[in-house]
Amino acid sequence: MGSREVSNQDWQGKHVTVAGLGVSGIPAAKVLHGLGAVVTVVNDGDDERSRTQAAELEAQGIAVRLGDGATLPESTELIVTTPGWQPDKPLFTAAAEAGVPVWGDVELAWRLRGPGAAPWLAVTGTNGKTTTVRMLASILQAAGLRTAAVGNIGVSLLDAVLGDEEYDVLAVELSSYQLHWAPSLRAHSAAVLNLAPDHLDWHGSMAAYVADKGRVYEGNRVACVYNAADPATEDLVREADVEEGCRAIGFTLNTPGPSQLGVVDGILVDRAFVANRQKQAQELAEVKDIDPPAPHNIANALAAAALARAFGVEPAAVRDGLRAFRPDPHRIEHVANIDGVAYVDDSKATNTHAAEASLAAYDPIVWIAGGLAKGATFDELVTGAAGRLRGVVLIGRDRELIREALTRHAPEVPVVDLDRTDTGAMSEAVREAARLARPGDTVLMAPACASMDMFVNYNKRGEAFADAVRALAAESA
Repeated sequence: MGSREVSNQDWQGKHVTVAGLGVSGIPAAKVLHGLGAVVTVVNDGDDERSRTQAAELEAQGIAVRLGDGATLPESTELIVTTPGWQPDKPLFTAAAEAGVPVWGDVELAWRLRGPGAAPWLAVTGTNGKTTTVRMLASILQAAGLRTAAVGNIGVSLLDAVLGDEEYDVLAVELSSYQLHWAPSLRAHSAAVLNLAPDHLDWHGSMAAYVADKGRVYEGNRVACVYNAADPATEDLVREADVEEGCRAIGFTLNTPGPSQLGVVDGILVDRAFVANRQKQAQELAEVKDIDPPAPHNIANALAAAALARAFGVEPAAVRDGLRAFRPDPHRIEHVANIDGVAYVDDSKATNTHAAEASLAAYDPIVWIAGGLAKGATFDELVTGAAGRLRGVVLIGRDRELIREALTRHAPEVPVVDLDRTDTGAMSEAVREAARLARPGDTVLMAPACASMDMFVNYNKRGEAFADAVRALAAESA
């Protein structure tokens, strides 16, 4: 789908229902109201925060219904939903029965792009999306291109497509929720980084989750980037309906074959975007240019490089962009070295797939884990990590699930089970980990669980870990 003129006439008097207040619902309501639509916002909640948000919108002439997110407002011609609303909501059932289309905020942004709009380089996957998109934006900036990291991070998509800033290309992070409600999105090129069970309560099944991830490839023009170590991502490329001439580009931590990017003797190389990919390889960067050079982060860098190369970026910019990139806090972040032991914060590892990648980067490890399991099982994770574990400290509500897996698959590994879920438990966890660790070890907080049983979010959990480590360092000084 090409760019089209955004005209207020298209929206004048159109009755649009926005499902949900929040970070995407409120901007969508304001944008549509500004275009002349008759907007009604519906919201399940009716708490103090919702009432404050509603009052702000109502002052601008936008109708809001609190405590009723199930009923389809009369005359609704379109629903624009926030990503968190599950597809089985009664509102969407009513919309389907009435023949009313449902768009997400990404679909709305795509439809509102102006003429000559910047193409999108899109990234999805269970883990690594934010890091990869930020790496990609850093590479694009190193190439002298006007760009931004948008979507789930950075600049909002609506601001990016409707604001005064002009972009050459956008690096777009997309969740499975957003892709579910974005039927007409057509990226220049896109990557699916990996696939593992996650958000199955929202999607209803693994098959539905994977299918929504695969939507990112639909209509790609230049490249569909997949993970050679995850065959399910390549299967999605095969199933995608792409434009003529669009290529399948793999990335691998091993020596790449033709039409792949990979690693040879500590060098990131490109055998996809070269004149003779059967015989030639182009050096892009060194593994040591990546911070941190953990295996899953090297994979992220290769995916970002593949998308940048698909857009025509020169090798030197890939190197410079990766060198300039710094990871966000709480993503395998080194906090301190104390008495020969490294302390690493990967609070962002909120599921087993992310924790598996983090655990693979260190050896030996004293592992701090636990929290809200979100229906996950831990046998496969523990089996893979057992040989690396010096000890384990368990925190959080669902820690017993991890303990049971450790009993089955790593019975010789010492385990400290902290039977408390208050925020002060983190300080005790760090002290117990320090007691178990020996010089040369890494104390790694990669919880494999969500944080909300003990903390507001994974950021606060990571901050609590870092504070506890710094307190320990002060005592050891």
